[in-house]
Amino acid sequence: MRELGIGLIGTGFMGRAHALAFNNARAVFELPVHLKLAALADADTERAQRCAKDWGFAQAHSDWQALINDPNVDVVAITTPNHLHYPMAMAAIAAGKAVYCEKPLAVSLEQADAMRRAASTAGVVTRVGYNYQHNPMITLARQMIASGELGEIISFQGEFSEDFMADPASPWSWRCEVEHAGGALADLGSHLLSMARYLVGDVVSVCADTQTVHARRPVVKGSAQLKPIAVDDQVHALLRFANGARGTVSSSWLKQGYKNHLSFEISGTRGTLAFDQERLNELQVCRVGQDGFQRLLAGPALPGYAAFSPAAGHQLGYNELKTLEVQELILALAGQGADGTDFEAAWEVERLATAIRVAAKEERWVHVEEV
Repeated sequence: MRELGIGLIGTGFMGRAHALAFNNARAVFELPVHLKLAALADADTERAQRCAKDWGFAQAHSDWQALINDPNVDVVAITTPNHLHYPMAMAAIAAGKAVYCEKPLAVSLEQADAMRRAASTAGVVTRVGYNYQHNPMITLARQMIASGELGEIISFQGEFSEDFMADPASPWSWRCEVEHAGGALADLGSHLLSMARYLVGDVVSVCADTQTVHARRPVVKGSAQLKPIAVDDQVHALLRFANGARGTVSSSWLKQGYKNHLSFEISGTRGTLAFDQERLNELQVCRVGQDGFQRLLAGPALPGYAAFSPAAGHQLGYNELKTLEVQELILALAGQGADGTDFEAAWEVERLATAIRVAAKEERWVHVEEV
């Protein structure tokens, strides 16, 4: 069996999620290749060495370029702050290596465009971390829509809100920088836009409004020194889809009480389905003739679920979705699948997000093809 060397850049929350996913994928799936956790990189040498040991990586690097140059690395997983995605991905592509990058793809549409073009020219496999789409219940929703069970799709109403920035005393971080693709739209809303495109299709035009509610935040926690904030705290947009459906999306990181509220309702001429990531093992469906919604519960009959649990109602979680995303990546690398969000699809998400920002700034409807 062919060996595939994994190189991981970054050791924060998302780096750990990737490490867990690669380890879990080896344990629960019969993969067509053997995964070797070849190398891990972090600018903090001590942390890189500690995490490599704890997470099962053979080598630690304090320089990410050294990881990309490592001959044992075939796949480069990027889990760093957004502004580092571009240089790291471009270097990996130039080295002929597959790239698994967290979202958003880049800090500008120009960078995202260069990344997708470079990947296409090099012919390398790329994937972007829109892991919520790998939920078996989302797969079921997509199948129901594609089969016509809901009839002609006429509307999408989506929201992704959390409350981790609700406190105005929450300090500044790189997520508050425009240059780092900060703001609720990039941090949360990109997931929602990707989901809307995945389930309903291309968006042709948008109208939007964005708002910065807390214009200043402490430089560090507890500091009296405040730093100006220019990114959006919340965004609301109207969408027109290529298939004629209409939609709304909203995103906020100020919404008290919500921890992972990626939710949507999709309505067709013969029914409606509803989903909320905070109840990720459930899908609500109402078909013509029903007086209300029916709850569909995830179970082993759905592809992907049975690898983790043999019984319905036992629940998948965030890390299982990440593991399913890694499985799809490995299958693509083995030439056995084409699912998942590659750099081309991720560029489309970035183009849609850019159109929303332009629409909000210029207070008009914007055709996505304009940007």
